[in-house]
Amino acid sequence: MTGAMTGGVALGVVLLCHADLDIAARMARIWVEGGARVAVHVDAKVPAADFARMQAALSDLPEVLFSRRRPCDWGRFSLVAATQDAAQLLLDRFPDTTHVYLASGACLPLRPVRDLRAFLALDPELDHIESVTAHDVGWTIGGLNEERFTLFYPLDWRRHRKWFDRLVDLQRRLGVRRKVPKGIIPHLGSQWWCLTAATLRAILDDPKRKVFDRYFRLSWIPDESYFQTLARRHALRIESRSLTLAKFDHEGRPYQLYDDHARMLEESHCFVARKVWPGSTGLLDHFPRPAVGSPDATAPRPERFERVINRTVRRRLLGRPGLYMQSRFPRKDAENGKTSAPYAVFHGFSDVFPGFEDWLSGMIDADVHGHLMGPEMAEFAGRPEIGPGAISSSTLIRDRDPQGFLTSLIRVTQRMQVFQFSPRDNQALNWFVATDPNAHVNVITGAWMLPLLDSDMPFDDIRRVTAILQRAELKHLEVLNSVWVKARVQVHELTDFLARPQPLMMQALQALPMRGPVPTGLPAMRDMAGMAELLRRLRNSGLQPRMSGDGLPVHDIPTTERTAAE
Repeated sequence: MTGAMTGGVALGVVLLCHADLDIAARMARIWVEGGARVAVHVDAKVPAADFARMQAALSDLPEVLFSRRRPCDWGRFSLVAATQDAAQLLLDRFPDTTHVYLASGACLPLRPVRDLRAFLALDPELDHIESVTAHDVGWTIGGLNEERFTLFYPLDWRRHRKWFDRLVDLQRRLGVRRKVPKGIIPHLGSQWWCLTAATLRAILDDPKRKVFDRYFRLSWIPDESYFQTLARRHALRIESRSLTLAKFDHEGRPYQLYDDHARMLEESHCFVARKVWPGSTGLLDHFPRPAVGSPDATAPRPERFERVINRTVRRRLLGRPGLYMQSRFPRKDAENGKTSAPYAVFHGFSDVFPGFEDWLSGMIDADVHGHLMGPEMAEFAGRPEIGPGAISSSTLIRDRDPQGFLTSLIRVTQRMQVFQFSPRDNQALNWFVATDPNAHVNVITGAWMLPLLDSDMPFDDIRRVTAILQRAELKHLEVLNSVWVKARVQVHELTDFLARPQPLMMQALQALPMRGPVPTGLPAMRDMAGMAELLRRLRNSGLQPRMSGDGLPVHDIPTTERTAAE
């Protein structure tokens, strides 16, 4: 073991333990071998046999002390009292101690302990403790910032949650407001700190300690406010940051560290990290890093690790875009993105250009499907029965959850998804697609009429089908014209598109990943012969085709445009 005094710093450690005492004993040995003295408090609720085993495991280390055992509960003053007992024992038995580091049995030193002592030696009078006024803090869980100091909390939150909440509500209604003792301003911060022995002695020997203890005994979670408040009363200078890397989830529970965190922990350059999962043998074997060369006194750099954890918290709350699951099914219009990536919908293009699907697949770097919402099957590219991600082409399966069908297809594939659509298809996704910022919707209204030119149906059947499809398209257009639309939508009437097919086609392709240069030609257009006559017969029968303009006949298309189309 190296000497206890390095660079004028004699480090003491208070180790609070309540479970996994074999790991805690291992941590105590690491601290001692790094030159620290350790005072251990073991929760009185831990079985005596486990406590005796820990004592035996550390019996060869005279630098390890065991303080009086107290039964400890989360959020209660018992944790503060246990810390006071261990700190007092440490300072009494080792009066030359200059700094005291508060840690738990699950706190893993990441760097050699001598690095920490060298860092503390850079400014021996500086106290490292997160200490923020209750008025300014915004990260507490449960909505109790200032009220944790102004109300009474005699009940245990975990064991008497219902009565705890009722008592808080009653005090709010009665206007109860505790008086803060003179001489202090309540502060909050991380439970884990490193104080100079001078500051810690001043806190423990404060003439008003009984008054302060009595006040904090009925406060909410005093282990995050007692030393944080009294340090402001006695410290010469405070660095309001904990030297222990400890992150919490959105419910206030500490994150556990696993073997796959090793690289990020090493990059954080922190001295200590909490909370290590007992089964993380890789972490326990990897840390602390061996001492090489002279001590490294550089400060911790936890920013990247904290950013990763913060992103993890956001992902857990919001989910991944386009991922739907039983355990976190989103509320309507409150999803973290309806879909996971951009996709395109071509409404009516395959009616104008029968070979549009094959032509488009050769033009763009994307998966180009047929009518995914078609009435007979989900027309995946190539028409397999099982599509990407083992998604079935069965309409029965698809129509049971159309939203899940589309979002799963987009999420499981790396390429952009493009599909065809028409009024003949299932219309269940109209609102979903229209309100999805990832969607690119291109519409040629009235194009659904063109396949009717080649049908052998009696005119009465054509009129009936026309009425049905026109109603479906009108409802879809109402959706696309809504103020709630977030998709990128381009709508062209059939006659407008037939008059200028080349520029309007290029406009529709702008948002898609092209394989090469912009195409100069178009796929073969459907024969328009008989279109004007069909429209005339429909009008004369009492059905007014509303979304195809005036039914501009093919011979009225400008010659250059018609040539491009053909």
